[in-house]
This record gives sequence, structure tokens and C-alpha cells, in this order.
Amino acid sequence: MLSQFHDPIVAIATASGRGAVGIVRVSGKGLGPFVQALLGKVLKAREATYLPFFDGQGQPIDHGLALWFPGPHSYTGEDVLELQGHGGPVVMQLLMARCLAVAQGTGFAGLRPARAGEFTERAFLNDKLDLAQAEAVADLIDASTEAAARSASRSLAGAFSQRIHGLRDALVNLRMLVEATLDFPEEEIDFLKKADAEGQLDRLHAALTAVQGEAKQGALLRDGLRVVIAGQPNAGKSSLLNALAGAELAIVTPIAGTTRDVVQQTIQIEGVPLHVIDTAGLRESPDVDEVEKIGIERAWGQIEKADAVLFLRDLTRSAQTDYQQGDAAIAAALPAGLSILSIWNKWDRCSPETWAALADQREPGDLVLSAKSGEGLEALRKRLLELAGWQPSGDGVFMARERHMQALARVQTHLGSAKDLLKAQAEHLDLLAEELRLAQHALGEITGEFSADDLLGEIFSRFCIGK
Repeated sequence: MLSQFHDPIVAIATASGRGAVGIVRVSGKGLGPFVQALLGKVLKAREATYLPFFDGQGQPIDHGLALWFPGPHSYTGEDVLELQGHGGPVVMQLLMARCLAVAQGTGFAGLRPARAGEFTERAFLNDKLDLAQAEAVADLIDASTEAAARSASRSLAGAFSQRIHGLRDALVNLRMLVEATLDFPEEEIDFLKKADAEGQLDRLHAALTAVQGEAKQGALLRDGLRVVIAGQPNAGKSSLLNALAGAELAIVTPIAGTTRDVVQQTIQIEGVPLHVIDTAGLRESPDVDEVEKIGIERAWGQIEKADAVLFLRDLTRSAQTDYQQGDAAIAAALPAGLSILSIWNKWDRCSPETWAALADQREPGDLVLSAKSGEGLEALRKRLLELAGWQPSGDGVFMARERHMQALARVQTHLGSAKDLLKAQAEHLDLLAEELRLAQHALGEITGEFSADDLLGEIFSRFCIGK
């Protein structure tokens, strides 16, 4: 991946399609002669210049702005040229082709189209951003809610990285104490006790736990929660999806088996994205045709992948023996360990006495609502946030990814082992030092201090072209 790192690169940096403005971006080292050959003049650094963009025959392709950022004071840390013209796809392609043609005659024959994410990759490799900040660039672009955008912006500004660096500095200081004890075993002074190594390790572990909690909130803002609505036919699953989404997304009829396939909609509650999935009614009956069977199989497949399941039950049929048996069969088949919220629907068609009569069938945490009238929906939204583990914390949340959570979990494991080894100081100090080293390595993976090339390739390949 790094073999082409020194090639100059060019790309259309704006989204495909038509727009008011389009941008062609070029990055590389020593681009001054190329810029002068392309535009016919020397540009002032970081100052917009209005001028025509000519083709090979001296005819203008477009008129627009040129911006020149000499390295290292640029996004990538290299020389960067941006051409801002009218945002038609043909105009942008002509400008990019002109850049490639001029490069052939000015000693920049290595100029090539950029790969996805390569501009940000170079910013990382040139120490303009660490890896967590680079990932935040993509998270900011992909943010689906205002809260997610704000959190990604905080990560891009370095909030998450600063917390990781704080943990690393405390860990490095502890490693120094352990290494000193290993290097000078004959000294009468016990370095570890005098420096309160055990207390330092406890404080480090507490700080790590706090960062994990904040990172979990950030990961939730980025990835959201997969919520599957499940239950027997005609329990009101599609009506509940429509009510939560505030739109008629799913067809609703009194005919059993109307929903044959998966219908999904992403909603947000207090800025947290929830991917709500409506599924086919779950039942075993000789009346089930082949198409409905496939829908039921897909429903169970969605349940297996869910973070939480809304088990929807019909109040109007709650006294029917066959309906009770159907609900019991579904409850028994739901995966163990899955977050399940039992909901009784069609409250608008029942009396308080009906609800009271269900005392032996319902649990204390069950909810009652009407997907049709909307009564009880607000209580459901609050419970969904509780299921997600969301804890409102103002603007202090930073964006995080699953790989960050896994790295922090490894740090926690190594610190736990280190704490056990510290109690047997003289016997296992070498093992203690190794556990602390591994913990620091795991922290370094988050910011990119220790990262394999294949990991970098996987991360940056998910960016858009031109970023």
C-alpha cells in the first residue's frame, strides 16, 4: 500500500452528479512547476485566484477559483492545488484530464487518479492527523444525526485522541517504574512501593473505564442500534414501524401474512440512530404458503442479528388459548441473552380490565401502547434509549468505532493481568512489564502509533474518492 505513497495524485473531490460548484484536488511534493504550467501563472499561497482553466488548445474549459497550499501547511502535508469550477460532471472530468495531460509534459508523469481515502491517508502518514482523527473525517461525512456530526467533529478536533494520549502517558510512567525495578534489583529502595505503583495502576484502570463508557456512547451514535419488531401476524408490527417512523412505510391490512419481507427504517431518538426492522408475522400453520415461509425464515434471520427485539403482542387476542400458545412458542425460540422488550399493542381497543386480567401473562417491565393512536409511544422511545445504553452527556461525547472498543477491551484485560502480577512483585516483574507493554501497544493501535498496513488499507478504502 505504501509503495505508491510518493506519487502525486488527483481526484474530483466533490460528490458525483451535478452541483453549483465542483472541486478537483491535486496533492504531491514539489508541485510548483506543475501548477505554473497548468494555470500559466504563479499562485499566492492560501489565496483564492479567479482565472480561466484552459485546455490543450488554449480554449477555456471553465472559469473558476484556484487555491494553492504549499506543504507542509496543507490538508495532506504535501503541496495541494484545488480547482473550483462549475459542478457539472463533464467539466470536472475535463479538468481532471487536463491535469493528467499537463503532468506528462512537466516531469510529473507519475500523477495518477487517487484511491478512495488517499488524501486523508496521506494526512495521517504525514502526521497531520492521527488514525482516530482520520477515521473521524469519514464519520463526519457519514453522520446520520446532528449528535453524531457533533461527536465526529469533536473526534476530528482531537478530543478522543487526547483521552487516549492521557492513558498512554500514565501507562508509560508506570512502565518506567517497573523497568527501573527490573534494571536495579540490588537497590534497597523499592521503586514500586515508593512511587505507589499499585495506586497508579488503580487510577489508570478507573480512567480507562471512564474512556470506555464515553467511547461506547460514541460508538452508539455512529452505528446505532438494530431493533427488530417481532410477533405473531396482525399484532400491529407494521403499524408500530409506521408510528415510530412517522410515515406509511409498511402496508397495513387485517389479512394475516401481509408483511412478507423485511422493511427497515432508521429513526433517531435524542440523536441516537435506531435501525427499526419490521418482519413477517411468526407462526406455524398449514395455511402458510411458500412465500410467507421465506418471509418467516428471514424474520428469524433478522432476530439473530438484532441488538434488541420488540416482542409485540395483541391485547385483543390475549385471552385466546391458541394465541397464548403462539406467543409462548415465540418467546421460547428467541435467542438467549438478547435484549427483549415485551409490548402489548392495541390499547385503544381494550379496557383497563383487559390489562389487569393479564397479570399472570405479563412481566413488570412490559409496556402497553396503541400504535394506531400513538398512546404509549413516548414511553417506548425512552425504553429504547435505555436498551441502547444511551446516557445523555451534553456535548462531551466523541465518536468511536468497534475497533476502538475492541482495543480498549484488550487494554483492560492486560491491566487486569498486570494488577494480579503486581501483587507478586519480585517473582513476576518481567511478566508485569510485558502486560504493560501490550496494553500500551493496544492503545497505540487506536491512534495509529502501532498499525499494520492491511489495517490502514481497510480503513481508508471505506472513504469516498477525493477525501
